[in-house]
Amino acid sequence: MNFRISGLDPKPFVHLFGLADAALHAQGVQRLIVDQSPGFPDRIELRDLNVGERALLLNYMHQAADTPYRASHAIFIVEGAGQAASFENEVPLVMQRRMLSVRAFDAQHMMVDADLIDGLQLDQQIARFFAHEHIVYLHVHYAKRGCFAGLVQRG
Repeated sequence: MNFRISGLDPKPFVHLFGLADAALHAQGVQRLIVDQSPGFPDRIELRDLNVGERALLLNYMHQAADTPYRASHAIFIVEGAGQAASFENEVPLVMQRRMLSVRAFDAQHMMVDADLIDGLQLDQQIARFFAHEHIVYLHVHYAKRGCFAGLVQRG
């Protein structure tokens, strides 16, 4: 089963890069200096940030569809990210090393299945969910804190 895991497009966040802390705070965003790795999973480049890098912590609408599953939550992004990561038939290390909640959605953006898994099993879970034609895409969340980790689409 072919699949693609995509990071977030950095364009909607560029206006935050380099803002003063007070200006970020006024928008509900916090700048943090990474002090441990792993520990700050970036949603654009889909990697754990390195100690000393600057992360922005903000609320992100990861399920914008007008359904009961509409949702947002906190995410980290690396300040200054230039390009979204894309993994074809490969699970990024940032997801492999964590417990995950995988949520399956149909064409009407309704959640039709979900499971909790060890990140090392994500490729197998993707194959199980995508074996069902009515499942169109998956949202992966870090199970411990519930944060959106990434989008999985059929390849």
